[in-house]
Amino acid sequence: MNSLIIDAASEKIFLMIIKSKNIYSASHENSKINYEKIMVLINDFLKSNDLKIEEISKMYVNRGPGSFAGIRNSLAACLGIHTAIKIDYYCFSFDDFDVSNKNKYENIPSLCDKFKVKKNLINPIYLS
Repeated sequence: MNSLIIDAASEKIFLMIIKSKNIYSASHENSKINYEKIMVLINDFLKSNDLKIEEISKMYVNRGPGSFAGIRNSLAACLGIHTAIKIDYYCFSFDDFDVSNKNKYENIPSLCDKFKVKKNLINPIYLS
């Protein structure tokens, strides 16, 4: 099972793949140009790790709090992938999890299971 984690709500656009027991990550500048090409960044990241989007079984996208543009574009990319290929997604916020847990990106899939984050549900949290 391969998982893709997308976080464009914070200071950088962060991508992570959890592929079996291997973890790969990349980050990009948080800029308008990168927001506009977030799907290109995702596809290039997958390609560089010998994966196709069809090989992803679950996606996890940070719903905030954070940058409006980052959240909007990452959610749009996630919904586009879901609509085209029917990959389940989970919209998480680090605020969803107990602060005593180690809130690291590689723990997101198990934390979403533990705290029963619903799949295919979006409820963004924007900073005002």
